[in-house]
Amino acid sequence: MTDMTSSIDHAARVLNDGGLVALPTETVYGLGADAESAQAVAKIYQAKQRPANHPLIVHIAPEADLSYWTRDIPTEAQKLMLAFWPGPLTLILPKNPAITDAVTGGQDSIGLRCPSHPVALALIRAFVRLRPSGQAGIAAPSANRFGHVSPTKAQHVRDEFPRECADGMPVLEGGDTDIGIESTIVDVSRIAQGMPVVLLRPGHISAAQLAQVLGYTPASPDAAVPRASGTLKAHYAPQTRLSLFDAASLHALLAARPEHERWAIYAFDAPPAILPAKLQWHQVSCDPVQYAHDLYALLREADQQNLDHLLIQRLPEDERWDAVADRLQRAAAAFE
Repeated sequence: MTDMTSSIDHAARVLNDGGLVALPTETVYGLGADAESAQAVAKIYQAKQRPANHPLIVHIAPEADLSYWTRDIPTEAQKLMLAFWPGPLTLILPKNPAITDAVTGGQDSIGLRCPSHPVALALIRAFVRLRPSGQAGIAAPSANRFGHVSPTKAQHVRDEFPRECADGMPVLEGGDTDIGIESTIVDVSRIAQGMPVVLLRPGHISAAQLAQVLGYTPASPDAAVPRASGTLKAHYAPQTRLSLFDAASLHALLAARPEHERWAIYAFDAPPAILPAKLQWHQVSCDPVQYAHDLYALLREADQQNLDHLLIQRLPEDERWDAVADRLQRAAAAFE
């Protein structure tokens, strides 16, 4: 048995015993617990300091019996699963009443995702093998304190949860995450009531890709959409104050900077030849996929430098940038 297989089997036993496990996915690292145990799910909320009415996403294997988790699988959901699972897409579906309300924030809907990361899939399958029902899911929001920057490396999780790690919480190593931001979330829970598919959170899978499968562009959120992970106005925030800027406003912002403060600028252009003291300049990728991959690691590195202010250039108004623009807008909103 390899070391990784041994680690995965141990983590599956921890889940089966009601404990917490940190696991890699292709999006970000997750903080996982048995999705069917209200007591285990409560440990996620406590560790993250997450409001109990903020629902979690349940991670399942490709071969899972979906009727175990949901009471209805509309045609639109089936099309999206066929196109994008395993992968970074979360579907909000009508919840099977047998599943605990603790994992759904008390709602009648449930978020399901089939991750593509091999370690995540191996863990889910090892967990399933321990269950008499032959079914198991891992409730796994991002492995960070609520509202803060998601982890894209195993070390980020250890930094975020030192007490839990000291108490023996397994942190499965999966390297840097491939995508770097959280999954796309779509609501298909109200199809039977005549509502279209609704895009709740943009991600690596774009609205255009969803439209190609559905035959129509997903609707924007309405007042009655289910609550979903990562959709609060302020979210994904670093500890360091963060502001967004455009090229026209940068000069005025820098002119107002107190001389004693240490600022960092993240911009698409190369740095000028001469920089004022206590001012850093970081050139970021012009490719939205690479930018998303790098974003959270950059924010965490900035926090470790004890800077006073982060200035991040606004992103192009292009659908390819929608997902990272969503994350940055919510991060900046935490400081408004």
